[in-house]
Amino acid sequence: MNETVAAALAAACGRHFRAATAIENLHRESGGASRQTWSFDAMAAGRRHELILRRDPPTAGGKDRGSATALDRSTEFGVLRAAFNGGVRAPEPLFELMADDGLGDAFVMRRVGGTAIARKLLRDAPYADARTKIAGQLGEIVARIHKVDLAQLPPLAHREAADQVASLRATLDLLDQPQPVFELALSWLDRRKPAPGAKPVLVHGDYRTGNYLADETGVTAILDWEGAHLGDPIEDLGWLCVKSWRFGAIDHPAGGFGSREQLWQAYQRAGGGTVDPARAHWWEVFGTVRWGVICLTQAWRHLSGAVKSMELASIGRRAVETEVDLLQLLKGA
Repeated sequence: MNETVAAALAAACGRHFRAATAIENLHRESGGASRQTWSFDAMAAGRRHELILRRDPPTAGGKDRGSATALDRSTEFGVLRAAFNGGVRAPEPLFELMADDGLGDAFVMRRVGGTAIARKLLRDAPYADARTKIAGQLGEIVARIHKVDLAQLPPLAHREAADQVASLRATLDLLDQPQPVFELALSWLDRRKPAPGAKPVLVHGDYRTGNYLADETGVTAILDWEGAHLGDPIEDLGWLCVKSWRFGAIDHPAGGFGSREQLWQAYQRAGGGTVDPARAHWWEVFGTVRWGVICLTQAWRHLSGAVKSMELASIGRRAVETEVDLLQLLKGA
């Protein structure tokens, strides 16, 4: 497997760098239930390029297509390029692979230093100073994402609150099993859904701890843009504060590193606009339902036989955690 990937990357990098290229230190990164990430070095014309391959996993007979709303790699590449060019702290996208390369839909970007492992960032001594900065940095960076010029983006779906609730309800109905807590929460959301804003913005769609890199100085790059779409900017802020993305640091709603108010203030200082707490709470409830439904769907993919995966099965069991979180959020509301 590695030999096949290395040969294809050598050819693709050779075209991009216009020089014979050798591939070194190739290995697949852990994590990523729906997309593969490979780290490697490309040696071209005496220079070492530290790179990342982002690709769709091979499918068995086409049975697993992943999320229906996830971007294809070409569109994700276009979004990442627009974000990077707009000053967002993100990896630099370099080139897309061709069909003849034999690796499917994929692109290559520059590797950025840091770790995405929440346990390390939240607990290890080297990141003690970073822990005091990350909440504010995340507010500043997402404000920059929301200011990306829409004219520079590839075509993206526009999904407002009503669309999002309808989509979750349709997904839940497909599972054809009673889910009273999620149904209750969806009814709550439907009755209180916020009106669309004055204009849509680029929404990252999966802006959370685990989807960015950080080092001893704080956040170095935002990753995983496959959920990008146009919509309400507060969606990203609410998703970041979902309890599951605090990884045990439940008293620090902003991704495990700070308060909601710290996040909102940093966002507003960076030009992201005023945050209405009620609107942010709505999106946090929505995000909790969304994660719970994702957990159920992942379990279904395993149990249905579409993809036999212990990782998907283990994600599925977390649906009950989100039910508890939802009841607490609704009681608080």
